[in-house]
Amino acid sequence: MTGLRLTHPGQLVALAFAVVIAGGTVLLSLPAATASGTPAPVVDALFTATSAVCVTGLVVVETSTYWSGFGQAVILLLVQLGGLGIMTFASLVAIVLFDRMGLQTRSAVQAEMHTVSARDLRGLVRRIVVFSLISEALIAGVLLLRFTISHGITLREAAYSAGFHAVTAFNNAGISLYPDSMARFAEDPVVLLTVSGAVILGGLGFPVVFELARNWRNPGVWTVLTRITVTATIALLTLGTAIFVLVEGSNPLTLGRLSEPQALVGAFFTAVMPRSGGFTMVEMTDLREESVFTTIVLMFIGGGSAGTAGGIKVTTFGLLAYVIWAEMRGRADVEVGRRRVPTSNQRQALAVALIGVLIAAVASFLVLLLTREAFEFAVFDAVSATGNVGLSTGVSGALPDAGKLLFVLLMFIGRIGPLTVASALATRNRATLRRLPEERTTIG
Repeated sequence: MTGLRLTHPGQLVALAFAVVIAGGTVLLSLPAATASGTPAPVVDALFTATSAVCVTGLVVVETSTYWSGFGQAVILLLVQLGGLGIMTFASLVAIVLFDRMGLQTRSAVQAEMHTVSARDLRGLVRRIVVFSLISEALIAGVLLLRFTISHGITLREAAYSAGFHAVTAFNNAGISLYPDSMARFAEDPVVLLTVSGAVILGGLGFPVVFELARNWRNPGVWTVLTRITVTATIALLTLGTAIFVLVEGSNPLTLGRLSEPQALVGAFFTAVMPRSGGFTMVEMTDLREESVFTTIVLMFIGGGSAGTAGGIKVTTFGLLAYVIWAEMRGRADVEVGRRRVPTSNQRQALAVALIGVLIAAVASFLVLLLTREAFEFAVFDAVSATGNVGLSTGVSGALPDAGKLLFVLLMFIGRIGPLTVASALATRNRATLRRLPEERTTIG
C-alpha cells in the first residue's frame, strides 16, 4: 500500500483546510464550547467550523449567546487560520521552529498565495503574518476607543468586542458578537468606515497591499495584478454605493430612515460587504429587488486575489473586462497599462469565471430543491456560501441538516475550488509539439 500521495499543491491546501475544519468541529462539539454546557450537534459544529475556516460568516446559531467564551475563542482561532491561510501558518511554524521549508510546502504556499516566483517565500510569509497582526491590532484600537467613548460599553466588554470584530473584519469572515451584526452602529460612521476599511484592506490581497505600500505614488510601475485590482475595486465600490443610494435612499426600512450623510456611509458599507465582508447594518430581506440583484453580482465577483476575500476575484472580472474592451477595439493583444497580458492568463480568467458560474448555478438549484425558499433568497444565500461572503436572507439559519451539509460543501468548494482550479491551470501550461489546422466558427 503506497498511502496517500498528493500530486498537486492545491490538493495539499484542500487537505490542510479539511484537517483544520475537522479539528474545529471536534472542539466546538465539546460541552465547554457552548454556553449551556450541552454538546452542540455535530452538524452545527461542523457548519460553524467550516464557516470560520473558510472565512464565510454564515451561522446557524447565535454566536454571542450559543457559544461560550471557549467556543468563541475557537471560532476566532479558526477565522485567523483560515484568513492567513493554513499553509501560510504551517510555513511560519516551520520557519520559526525548524528554520526550513520543504519543497512541497513551498509549492502549497505558492498555490494558496498565487505567487508566481518561489523566491523569498520565507520573507513573504513573515510579512503576511506581521502585516495581518499589526492591521488587526490597529483596527481593534480604533474600535475600542469608539466603543468606550461613544457607546458607553465597559472597557472589558469593549476590548473583547473590538478584538473579535477586528479579526473577523480584516479576515472578511463577517461573524459578529451582536445578533443584529452592525445595525446598532448604523448612525456611527466611525465604526462603519473602520469595519469597511478593514474588509477592503484584507480583501485587496497581500501582493497588492505590499506593492501599494512600496509604490503608491508611482502607478506607472504597478504590476498588472495591482492595476486591475485597484481599478476594479474602485469601480465596483463606486458603482455599488451609487446604486444603493439611488435604490435604498427612499426605503424607510433601510437607508431612508437615516440622514443623508449617514445614508451615504451606509450605502458605502453595504457596497463593501458583498466583497466577502459579511457584516450587515440592514436586514437583507428589507432590500429592494434591485439591491438584492446588485448584491448577488458583487458577491459573485468578490475581492482581490491572494487575500482573505472570496468570489471569482476582481482580478478575474477586471481582466475579462480588458479582454472584452480589446475585442471591441479589434486589438489582437490585451494591454493593461504598459504590459501585454499573455493569452494563457486570459484563458485562465475565462475558465475560473465560467466554473464560478457553473458552481453558483448548481448551488442555487440545490438550495431551491432542498428549501423551497423564494427564488431570489435561495440564489442569494447560495452565492453567499460559494463566494464565502456570509450575507444571508435567513435561508441558512433555517436549513434542515441536509441543507446545512450542503452549505458546508458549498463553503468548502467556494474557498478551495477557485484556488485549486486557478493554481492547477497556472501549472499546466506546456509547449505543444504540433498544431492542428485552424478553422473559425460563428460566435453569437
